[in-house]
Amino acid sequence: MNVMTQIRAEEAAPPASDQSPSVPFRVVIGSIAILWFLNFAFITIRAILLDFEYQGELVFLRLQLFAIAVALTLGLWVIIRLFDRFRLPVRVGVAVVVALPVALCLAQASVTLFTPINERIITERAEAENVPLRRNEEGQLELDTAAIRASAGSDQADNTAPPAKSRFAGSRWQQLIDTGLGHYFVMLAWCALYFAMLAGERARMAERREAEFRAAARAAELRSLRYQVNPHFLFNTLNSLSSLILTGKNDRAEAMLQTLAEFYRQSLNDAPTADVTLEEEIALQRLYLEIEEMRFPKRLRTAIDVPEELLDLRVPGMILQPLVENSVKYGVARSTGPVTITISARQEYGRLVVSVTDNGPGLKDGAGEAHGTGIGLANVRQRLHARFGEEAHIVSGVTGDGYATHLRIPVNTDV
Repeated sequence: MNVMTQIRAEEAAPPASDQSPSVPFRVVIGSIAILWFLNFAFITIRAILLDFEYQGELVFLRLQLFAIAVALTLGLWVIIRLFDRFRLPVRVGVAVVVALPVALCLAQASVTLFTPINERIITERAEAENVPLRRNEEGQLELDTAAIRASAGSDQADNTAPPAKSRFAGSRWQQLIDTGLGHYFVMLAWCALYFAMLAGERARMAERREAEFRAAARAAELRSLRYQVNPHFLFNTLNSLSSLILTGKNDRAEAMLQTLAEFYRQSLNDAPTADVTLEEEIALQRLYLEIEEMRFPKRLRTAIDVPEELLDLRVPGMILQPLVENSVKYGVARSTGPVTITISARQEYGRLVVSVTDNGPGLKDGAGEAHGTGIGLANVRQRLHARFGEEAHIVSGVTGDGYATHLRIPVNTDV
């Protein structure tokens, strides 16, 4: 797709200023899944290396916890994304506060899932070591110190002593706090990742907005330069028509008007910033030269030398118009003999080279200097720079038998 097609597409799209930067949902869910999968993988590998028992059951439980963690973190995202438009300190504060209850909920799920298998492991080990267990008021397993003392021959008074506080597992609150803190810092790490992704989206949106502004400015500049050509040409043509009418050459004036109408019909078919094929551009210049031949029937000659394989290449619309006008104005109008204006094209080193030459008076009477310093040539140079930047070049000057201008532009076949 060429630059002008891109400009038109961007003009049709909603402006970036109407959109608020946000991280795509697929990126959010992907980052959450990756983070918790890495956590799952790390714990599983650690358990395998430490040769924990019940690996099959533990992996299944970890997968359940993985799904719950993803769901809870997604809920955390639903909340913190409401503050995307706020400043970073506010967003960080919200994340720090909201992540804590979410982490505790995940810790509760973890304790609920893993408590049965943990107690089974503890019970089996206690039975293997003949260690008596009991459940306290909190429902936690602990050493039955009274039974231990009784079996050791302790007296009755000792049996009434309070049980020791050493347990195989801490209280439920201790487990929640211990597990929750680990999950809390993982959640905060994901929040930091989300804020980084959001900053990246904002930077990309700023770049897109800047590109849209540049494209709009470039399109406006191209339109301005294109519109500058049309009045200039129309002014010259109307002067020619006036001369024909004043001299009583009404038939030629009528033919010129018809050709002028056809010229404008074709030139106005395309958008001001659109590219056209080289064939269309040359056809347009033929119409213009037909108009000028009515003014200079004995002096103006035209030659077109463009290989057929180059006719489909695209060039900025009416880019040759000021150059052909210059050849008519400074070459034909100031000459007393026949002058041939030649439009030629060739492909050279990956560039399209289009030339407009004439064998007019050249430097005679200062014509050559004026030939290359008018508004028309400056217009072409500015349009090429706006359209192609540094990739296009224009060279013009006096030759041995007249004047020549060569445009060197990138080969463009995009429609």
